[in-house]
Amino acid sequence: MKKMNLPNILLLILLIGVSPLSAQEEQEMDEMWGNQENIKTDSNSSKTALFDDGNYSMFIHWGIYSNIANKWKGKTYYGISEWIKNPRRADIPVEEYMAEAKLFDPVNFDAKAIVKLAKDAGMKYIVITSKHHDGFAMYDSKVNDFNIVDASPFGRDPMKELAKACKEEGIGFGFYYSHNQDWTFPGGNGGPKTTAAGKEVDFDYYFKEKCLPQVEEITTQYGDIAMVWFDTPGNMEKKYVEELVDVVYKNQPNAMISGRAGHGLGDYKSLGDMNIPTKNIAGLWETVDVTNDSWGYAWYDQNWKSSKEILMRTLSTVARGGTYMLNVGPKPDGSIPVEAQHALKTSGDWIDRYPQAIYKAGPSPWGRKLPWGDVTVTRNKLNLLIYDWPLDGELFLPGLTNDITVANLLINGQKQEVGTNKVDNWTKIMLPARRPEKLISVVEITIEGPLKVDQYLSVDPVYETVLPMDFAKAKNCKIDHIKWMEKFGEWKHITQAQDWTLASEVSFEVEVMKAGNYQVDLNYAGSGRMVWRVATDEKNRVQNEQNSSAIYQFHQMGLLKFEKPGKHTITISFIEGEMETTSLKAVRLTPWN
Repeated sequence: MKKMNLPNILLLILLIGVSPLSAQEEQEMDEMWGNQENIKTDSNSSKTALFDDGNYSMFIHWGIYSNIANKWKGKTYYGISEWIKNPRRADIPVEEYMAEAKLFDPVNFDAKAIVKLAKDAGMKYIVITSKHHDGFAMYDSKVNDFNIVDASPFGRDPMKELAKACKEEGIGFGFYYSHNQDWTFPGGNGGPKTTAAGKEVDFDYYFKEKCLPQVEEITTQYGDIAMVWFDTPGNMEKKYVEELVDVVYKNQPNAMISGRAGHGLGDYKSLGDMNIPTKNIAGLWETVDVTNDSWGYAWYDQNWKSSKEILMRTLSTVARGGTYMLNVGPKPDGSIPVEAQHALKTSGDWIDRYPQAIYKAGPSPWGRKLPWGDVTVTRNKLNLLIYDWPLDGELFLPGLTNDITVANLLINGQKQEVGTNKVDNWTKIMLPARRPEKLISVVEITIEGPLKVDQYLSVDPVYETVLPMDFAKAKNCKIDHIKWMEKFGEWKHITQAQDWTLASEVSFEVEVMKAGNYQVDLNYAGSGRMVWRVATDEKNRVQNEQNSSAIYQFHQMGLLKFEKPGKHTITISFIEGEMETTSLKAVRLTPWN
């Protein structure tokens, strides 16, 4: 892995307000998600159907850490709770952490209720932690007695109950298993280096004595399973991953294996945590996300995603070509927080009305989110997913070359035909003034012939248009994807332009439908006052000085005029200020009336 250059390091300091990760920590964090470049995905395989057609699933993080709830010896640790034992968090000694199992008694755990919640939410399968990095097994393991049956007062196997409930409800069931890290078993990555008898051991000991036989257990004792979700491969040797993969395929030939198995040996790619991509991605892939901030339960974490936000993140993931797996963290008593239940059920009601927007839906032919929402494809139909209803009733599609057979506004299973017409390279959809849905409205467009969309960038005549750096061309600067943690384990992902000089510029080729003035705002981070210039190929420009901050946010630049509609080039240059810490994320253009 390449080292971070100075601007990146300074940028991290600005963004998170603390010293940057050490080189070792940075490498470890990158290795968590594993090298997945060599994964060969096959969306035609019959075993991929649940993953590729369902597009939406439930993740569950549950263990001793749920009972600790991010509070240790009177101190609250903010961030993801399942890492509470780790030296970067509370650094709980092995003996003390293992003793916490005696206090873990989730008396209100109800497998049927959890599975019904997932089904009501519209999710097609569940993946739950059988063993996380802390080494505690959430099932009746005969290999190691540090498990929920032998070490806790709960005394029964919740995985048996979940597997049975999933089968009864007709949804898939799968296991998460941390195959590299084990902080309490000798030889595991991050664990003790010696056994209880004082014998020094290495990773091979952990693998043969615990990891491999436990994977054998979870793939043989719970009936048919849909997935084994390995995590954080780190620097595991390929031979170990190959052996685990062979065991899964032998015992569960129809199970998918996550890309985080490592060494390109998974069945699909798993993006970094909490990462909704900006561009379409080819092949089989998923992104994993949270209903609030932490994967495991944290006592203070009330930052719940609304039903609409859950839907937008789900739909935009499907529109980029992926599958969305959304996590819930049960409370210490084993129940799902009511806030998560409400948001999931409400969004699930919407999915029940518009299933074609998600299930078996293909990615957006535009390759990106549009200013008013997003698009998925079902056979010869476009599902226009309107996140923000137009006040004037006009919605525009750029670059659709197909003729439209019919356009229908969908309202609770009913169809209301709406008008359409071509305006040069744009298609105008005429909608009623009042939105029919509180969450997200759907317009179903039936097209003639094979779908064809010109994927140029465009400036919408009604909505504000945000152009992210993912779609820019760089000259004498660098466009790069960066990630950072705002609280521990809560990842942010963006593409930004860095390494600015006075000779640097980024540019966008865009199609403008409506000539006139547009308010220009730039989204950037840095330090001190900065002077930026935004110019067009018609020699119109805006140049202004604005302050900056350590947090990415939009800053107003002024009015930029397009003299005529059609193809234009927008160029952004850095004129004056502290270049080392400057990072440009996006430009926003808003029609000015």
